[in-house]
Amino acid sequence: MVPAIIAISAFIIDTIIGDPDSKFHPVALMGKGIAGLEHILRRDKNNKWLNLIMGMIFSLVLLAASYAITWGILWGMEKFALNWWLRLMVEASLLSFMISPKALMQAGEGVINSLLHDDIEMARRKVHYIVGRDVDAMEEPELVRATVETIAENTTDGIIAPLFYFFIGGLPWAVLYRMANTLDSMVGYKNDKYFYFGKASARIDDALNLVPARLTGVLMIVAAAILHFDYKNAWKMMKRDAKKHPSPNGGFTEAAMAGALDIRLGGQNFYFGQPHFRAYMGDICERLCSRHIISAIQIMYTTTVLFIALVIVLLPVVPAWWHNGL
Repeated sequence: MVPAIIAISAFIIDTIIGDPDSKFHPVALMGKGIAGLEHILRRDKNNKWLNLIMGMIFSLVLLAASYAITWGILWGMEKFALNWWLRLMVEASLLSFMISPKALMQAGEGVINSLLHDDIEMARRKVHYIVGRDVDAMEEPELVRATVETIAENTTDGIIAPLFYFFIGGLPWAVLYRMANTLDSMVGYKNDKYFYFGKASARIDDALNLVPARLTGVLMIVAAAILHFDYKNAWKMMKRDAKKHPSPNGGFTEAAMAGALDIRLGGQNFYFGQPHFRAYMGDICERLCSRHIISAIQIMYTTTVLFIALVIVLLPVVPAWWHNGL
C-alpha cells in the first residue's frame, strides 16, 4: 500500500500548498532543459529528415535523463539509508510537483472572479495564461468554453496520467510522463518551426496518453453521476464526439465534460489571427456561463479522488513481485 500512501500524500500536499511559483520547480527545470537542448540540436530548419532525426534524439535524451535523475534520487535515498518516513515524504513531495489539480482550480477561479466583477479584460488575461489561442475578441461564453476545455483536457495531462504512470512504474515513470507532456507543450506544434522537429515529442505524448485519457473519460462519467450531473449524456457524447477531436486523446475528456454539463465545446478558435475550427463536442442545451467552470472543477476533483480510490482497491490484487510499480 506504499504507492497509495505516497499518492494520497501528494494529493494532500497539492491541495494545501499547490504549485509553488519557483524557477526551481521540477517542471520549470524541465522547461529549461528542453529549451537548452533544443538550441543545440535544432539547427538546419529546412532539412526535413535531419529535423525528424534530431527531434527524435532530442525527445529520447530528455526522457531518459528525467527517468535516470529521478531513479538516482530514489537510489541515493535508499543507499544512504534515509528514514523511511522521510523517503516517503520526499517521494510524495516530488509526485505533488507532477500533478496540478489546485493550479487548475485556481486558474478557473481566476476567470470566474473576473467575470463576476464584469472585468472582461482581466478575464481575457486570465484565460491567456492557460490557453495558446487569441483572446482579445473573446466574450464570456468563449472565455468559459476555453477554461472548461482546459480543465477537461488537463484532468488527464496534469493529474490522472502522472498518477497512472506512478502506479505503473513508480516515481521515475511519473516524471518521465511529465517530461513527455512538457515536451509536447513546448515543441509539439504543427507549424513551420516545429512540424518535423517536434513530431516525435507529439507522438510520444499521444502514445502515453492513450490509456489515461480513456480512463479519465470513464471516471468523469462516474464523477458526473456522483455529483448529479447528466452522466447519461456524458456517456452518449463521449461515444459520439470523442473521435472528432484533432487529438487522439483530448476528445474523451472534453466530450464527457460537455455531455455532463449539457453544453457544447469546440468551435472556432484563432491562433495568431488565423481561424482554426475544432469539431464540436456535445450539444447546445445551456448557454455557457461561469457556473460551468465551477462544475468542471468539481468534476475534475471528483475524478481525481475516484482514480486514487480505484487504485487502492486494485493494489491488493496485483502480483506479489509488483513493488511500487514495475
